[in-house]
Amino acid sequence: MQRGSDRLSVHRDDEMKHELKGLLQSGHPTRVEEWNDPEPAADDDPDVLPPGARAPEEDERLRLELARHLARTAFPGKRSDMLRVLRERHAPDPLVELVERAPEDRTYGTVRELVDALGEQRG
Repeated sequence: MQRGSDRLSVHRDDEMKHELKGLLQSGHPTRVEEWNDPEPAADDDPDVLPPGARAPEEDERLRLELARHLARTAFPGKRSDMLRVLRERHAPDPLVELVERAPEDRTYGTVRELVDALGEQRG
């Protein structure tokens, strides 16, 4: 019998492997609880434009896209918190790259504050 610093028993380890088998083979979530999965991007979703290329009226579209991927629990938080949540929820790469340009030294209380900070970077 092997004794180590394993936190899980052999049986629980096998259960977890069985639970993840579908995800690992298919490459997408296979759980019944669809509400827990982020909504995938649709074919007709607008592209997220980088700062400088966005018109002021497109800030609202960016705010909605960020709100779709960021949970309420991400706020208040710093840029690193926002990036972690976006990556965990498999947000589109252009959206993640856009948030990477936000100032790190600020704490963002809402999506609006984050979008405003990105607009300041643009101007």
